[in-house]
Formats: sequence, structure tokens, C-alpha cells
Amino acid sequence: MAFEDVGIFFDRDGTINTELDFLREPDELVLIPGAARAIREANALGVKVFVITNQSGVARGFLTEDDLRKVHERLTELLAREGAFIDEIYYCPHHPTLGSPPYDIVCDCRKPKPGMLLRARDKFDLDLSKSYVVGDRLVDMQTGNNAHSRSVLVLTGYGEREKDECLLKAEVDHVADNIGDAWEFIRRRLERGEETESHASARRR
Repeated sequence: MAFEDVGIFFDRDGTINTELDFLREPDELVLIPGAARAIREANALGVKVFVITNQSGVARGFLTEDDLRKVHERLTELLAREGAFIDEIYYCPHHPTLGSPPYDIVCDCRKPKPGMLLRARDKFDLDLSKSYVVGDRLVDMQTGNNAHSRSVLVLTGYGEREKDECLLKAEVDHVADNIGDAWEFIRRRLERGEETESHASARRR
């Protein structure tokens, strides 16, 4: 059984790795327990796995895109040690009001806009209506909504703090304790052939 047209779009900080404001150094990146296993099992099913992350620290001058590349190399390395891989990492370095050129712009990639998902859709021939956004913040849930994808909230990172607001202001298909629980929810739905079921029937408050 394979799901080549299905993507899972994981937020980075607070979802795959522990939350740290404006993570700058590769050595500061620590995987959340269960993250590598969840991604490895998604890989094994043929599901495409992506990271989508707002990184306005670039616009603000806290780090460079080269610094960010090194952080993502570290993320890739840690996952590879446990047999997991990410098909593509997408990031938005922009901020609409802060920073300096060329980053101080209104872009189409900063979450909750769906630009990063649309890029992945076009490159990997995905069906976004069958795909999932997993994250710990309201903007992640709204990104999934704006792309007409599923949205799964994890209670790691800012998730516990933002849970009530997420459920009030976004369509949330599931609330999971962590990335491992989020993957189990997604896996069960995929294996049962429920990926096209309506949002309303899957929603858990």
C-alpha cells in the first residue's frame, strides 16, 4: 500500500524538534521523542514528508540563510541516524514589516499562506485534499485550512498554550499529544482509506 500523492507537512520548531526561539546553532536542535520513528514510518508507506517553517529570524537579522541551511543539515543528519528522511524542507525567511531587503516583503510563503504547500504540490504531484499539516500553532492549522488540507494540532511546543485559540479560529481535524500520536492518527486514516472523509466527521474537540 502506497500513498505517493499524499504529503505530511510538519512544522519544525515545537513539532519535530524542541521549541527554541530563533534557533541559530545546529547543536541547539534536539528532536522530540518519537519524531524520527513517525517520519520513518511515513517514509515506509510512501507518504511524502515535508518541513514547512516560518523563519523570520532571517529577515530580522538573527541568522542568515546559510546558518539556517546548517541547522537543516543537522536536522537531516539526526533523522538519518534513525532511518528517516524528509523529502523537502521549505522555509519562509520573510517578514511583512520587519527587517531589511530583500526579506522585508509581503510574500506568498509565510504561514498561514499556503505557498510552501503549493510549491510541494506542483513539484511532487500531491493531492492537498488528502494531505496533512501537523503543527503546534494557530498559523499551522490555518495553513492547512487555506490549502484545503487536514490540520492536526500537537500539544508540544506552543500547542497546549494555543489549543483553545486553534479550536476556536481554525478547522482542526485532530488534537494529538505529540508528533508520534499525530502520525498514528494519520496512519490509521490512510490505512482505512478515510483520507477523503469530510473534515467535520474527523474533527475532535
